Amino acid sequence: LLLRPFNMITELPPYYQPWMDIAQHVTELIYSHTLRSHILKMALLNTRFLESHRELRLAHLALSVMTMGYVWQEGENDTVKMLPRNLAIPYWKVSQRLGLPPILTHADAVLANWKKRDPHGPFDMENLELLVTLPGGDSVRGFFMVTLLVELAAVPAIKSIPLVINGVQCGDAETVTSALEEISQAMEGMTDALKLMHAYVKPEVFYGIIRIYLSGWKDNSSMPAGLVYEGIQAEPMEYSGGSAAQSSLLHCFDELLGVKHEENCGAFLTRMRNYMPSSHKHLIQDISLQPSLRGFVQQEASELLTAAFQLCVTKLMALRSYHINVVSRFITVPAARARQLRSQGNSSQEETVSRAPTALEETGTGGSGIMSFLKTVRDRTRDVSLPLDNRAMQKSTNGAQPQNTQYTTHQTHLQSNTF
Repeated sequence: LLLRPFNMITELPPYYQPWMDIAQHVTELIYSHTLRSHILKMALLNTRFLESHRELRLAHLALSVMTMGYVWQEGENDTVKMLPRNLAIPYWKVSQRLGLPPILTHADAVLANWKKRDPHGPFDMENLELLVTLPGGDSVRGFFMVTLLVELAAVPAIKSIPLVINGVQCGDAETVTSALEEISQAMEGMTDALKLMHAYVKPEVFYGIIRIYLSGWKDNSSMPAGLVYEGIQAEPMEYSGGSAAQSSLLHCFDELLGVKHEENCGAFLTRMRNYMPSSHKHLIQDISLQPSLRGFVQQEASELLTAAFQLCVTKLMALRSYHINVVSRFITVPAARARQLRSQGNSSQEETVSRAPTALEETGTGGSGIMSFLKTVRDRTRDVSLPLDNRAMQKSTNGAQPQNTQYTTHQTHLQSNTF
């Protein structure tokens, strides 16, 4: 969760160069329709020479990108039924060591897929670039890097969660209030970072080109039987594609604030935790086991504390509402345009949109019915709201800066390198 500026590794040990040679050229090989043939000729490599966590993460990223390209090289109408053993076996073994599924996840494409152009420069769009990419040009970089900046904006909030938990346990309303104010400010920063999506990603490119390479083989009519991982088991397996629901940030906030989701949405969100690094999943579980923050706020009956809690709820709702806005512009509107063009038999005008995969029109890449899901999740966030008067909210908004309180709860999770 903490994306501290450290030196990313950009290469694996020389033994694994055959993986990197393909992974770093996936886009060109897809466009030349030769990626599958290159992978079929690739040597079956042993994973035992991958020693560090960072090496495993980079290997998983490289194998994930190769897998998505192999499956979707020819689009939704010419998928494959089997991932070849020289890719499937090492991919499975690396995934098992990391506790991640053998498919491209948010943790791969976003959290482990960046480096600074200038190692001493700022952590911003101009100084970040991808380690590996997929078709979509600058919009792919924009999509992954903006998402990374949303994660970065959340760091102060994640750091403040142990302060909230300790404050509740100690009955320290002042510390809890200050920490909640820090969290609400970070949530606003996340929304501001998400707004960059409009500047760096073209909707027609995201919808028409990028989305298919983020799609999985669960709840996808293009691959209804799933995918066989040759050399692992004979029966096909089903895995969801990449999704914002695989980011641990909103899961942490929901558990902290006590947001309870509708049954179907909750089941999907819970399943998405299996697509996160194990340390992220454990952090979410730890937060869920703590005494109720909302109950503490109600018990204390403090105007400032209640206002700070409510401001967090309001900012989380605003973030989710803005996400709906982004999804509308990048998915719903292009989908409607694509249907219109297809109904007119038009395949040349606005070609990128009109040839977009039809299987994803009503769903997210993770397999959810995307707009109804997002709206239901947002509305359930509203349910944890607490009543307060306008004066208290004004005081909270203009309140004192959060204190630099010492803490130990969950410190191991927060200080560990979990990229």
